[in-house]
Amino acid sequence: MKRQVFFSFQYMPDNWRAGMVRNMGKVDDSSTFSDNDWEQVRRKSNKDIEEWIEKQMKMRSCIVVLIGATTSQSKWVKYEIERAYYLNKGIVGIYINKLEDVNGKQTYEGCDPFYSMTTYDGKRLSNFVETFRSSYSSSKYVYNDIKNNLEGLIERAIEKAGSY
Repeated sequence: MKRQVFFSFQYMPDNWRAGMVRNMGKVDDSSTFSDNDWEQVRRKSNKDIEEWIEKQMKMRSCIVVLIGATTSQSKWVKYEIERAYYLNKGIVGIYINKLEDVNGKQTYEGCDPFYSMTTYDGKRLSNFVETFRSSYSSSKYVYNDIKNNLEGLIERAIEKAGSY
């Protein structure tokens, strides 16, 4: 069964890489939005964006954080992780920095966005959230590695939801 998930990522510079993962066919079609949808949402007011995130998050069983070079610095990614934690959703991270962008470039590995966040009892969220980092260096192999592991990562995250 394909799951409904919420993809969290830093729109610029990772929308191309995120699109590759979102369109792998491993999640329910309602989990993927067109780039035009993302573009429209990100141009709205903070309140409108928060309301959109809330509406989308309620329909999903898991948040998949696509981690690029600067994802941990994104205000909205942090907000989405906090909401997923509060709503007891599954949470998983996938490093996408080795996927090529539209220009065929890879980037450096960014910081773990879960490291600076804490649970209600003050423990680092990174101690509980699984992150996937492909051992391959070629974008083609990284893509296949993510595709082969995505469903299992989501299922494990859903099983752990609310336990941290």
